[in-house]
Amino acid sequence: MTKVWAKDYNKLNDFEKTKLKQDGLDVINKLSQFKEYGFESIHPKELDLLKWVGAYIQRPRAEGYFMMRIKIPSGILNSDQARVLARIAKDYGRGILDLTTRQAIQFHWLTIETIPVVMNILEQAELDTIEACGDCPRTVTGNPLAGIDPNEMIDTREIVQQVFQYFQGNKEFSNLPRKFKILISANVYNTAHAEINDLAFTPAVKKDRENEIYGFHVSVGGGLSTQPYLAQKLSLFVRPHEVLKISIAVATIFRDHGYRNNRRKSRLKFLVADWGREKFEAELLKLTGPLEPSGIDLTRGWNAGYIYGFHPQIQPGLNYMGLSIPLGRLTAEELLEIAQCADEYGDGSIRTCLSKNLVLGNIPTENIEALLAKKILKRFSPNPKPFLGYTLSCTGKEFCNLAFVETKSLALKLAKHLDEKITLDTPLRIHVNGCLNSCGQLQIADIGLNGTIGKWNGKMVEKFELSIGGSLGINAGFATPLQERFHPKEFTRF
Repeated sequence: MTKVWAKDYNKLNDFEKTKLKQDGLDVINKLSQFKEYGFESIHPKELDLLKWVGAYIQRPRAEGYFMMRIKIPSGILNSDQARVLARIAKDYGRGILDLTTRQAIQFHWLTIETIPVVMNILEQAELDTIEACGDCPRTVTGNPLAGIDPNEMIDTREIVQQVFQYFQGNKEFSNLPRKFKILISANVYNTAHAEINDLAFTPAVKKDRENEIYGFHVSVGGGLSTQPYLAQKLSLFVRPHEVLKISIAVATIFRDHGYRNNRRKSRLKFLVADWGREKFEAELLKLTGPLEPSGIDLTRGWNAGYIYGFHPQIQPGLNYMGLSIPLGRLTAEELLEIAQCADEYGDGSIRTCLSKNLVLGNIPTENIEALLAKKILKRFSPNPKPFLGYTLSCTGKEFCNLAFVETKSLALKLAKHLDEKITLDTPLRIHVNGCLNSCGQLQIADIGLNGTIGKWNGKMVEKFELSIGGSLGINAGFATPLQERFHPKEFTRF
């Protein structure tokens, strides 16, 4: 492969120059060396390359602990895999796991000595961390109800796996300008946030005489962070067998034409904004050949990724149940209990949601009453209180080196306080973010709280900027920032 971007070597940012010398995937071969000689033997530049094995150095950096992310395409797990994750958390991660807003699961407190051990255990369970982080295609997100969803126009499980497997560890695409997020979902309620992905496939239909042909529309260039962009919809209709071809073409354009001089402006959204939809589509068609024009959009709305309670599946007599996992945090013991429930009352199916919650699938109707009586459902309710069930946060400075403020315990305290004081017919989604990046996705929240530093009673303290009114779906728009900043003690004012 010719690295066309390397011809302007002097214009590349420092990390791009590092990646030209050593591909991120090559750091896998150094793990045994790092394990033998310890954390101090890792060059600072190689710490960043460890993202390609799914590992971020966690706060405080000097202590040598890592967060590690596991890729779960479309959020689909089974109970045996869940037990493996629980055992890893118990043995190597101080007993905790975090769900993420991209259907992944994260460990904390791993060391460079335990990372290779954990990776081997995960491989035996058909789970992977490779390229869970870094400038590469991340895990493919999608409908957590794929294959069991009455509101799904196409079962996307095989398509997601095909795209995931193609990019997984593929050196043709392991050196992109920045991360590359793909969504594939045929659910009509936009379960996976199409508008904030680099590349999104959403349900569509075309009528061919008497037949209806189901496929996808394609959107590109979405993303949040400090400069959020809504993805732009191309004028294309894509049949299921063409999804991989489109994914490769978009990734190729990003790889060869994406910006590599300033990392703050390197996401695909900046290229799409500069080129415009028509130019991007023309360049795409040069790689794919002719494609059909748009069909009829089947998206009806946006459920913000929240799936609670029991609902009938497309399979008669079977049901799925959504559970609230407050702030996405659970212990190894709790995950083991959930896995046991999945086996005892269903077929072991467990799904992760972008709302940091879980779904158990394939539950016979006659098992519902007994499952509802389980003690674990008092902790992880299928019918949560409105604030506790719809409050989300990033990791915050408990583990993240970029965060200004603590988020999870604060968000939990705030949600419980509001549930005690306020009764709502319709939940309000509150997202708490710890820094200028948007891991907490505050721009798509009803109420967004963005952590910063400011003065309060004459002292520099943690404060939060307030934004309101974010939403995706048919009337998508980002939350509007307000001028005032709040100290956490002032939250009860709103």
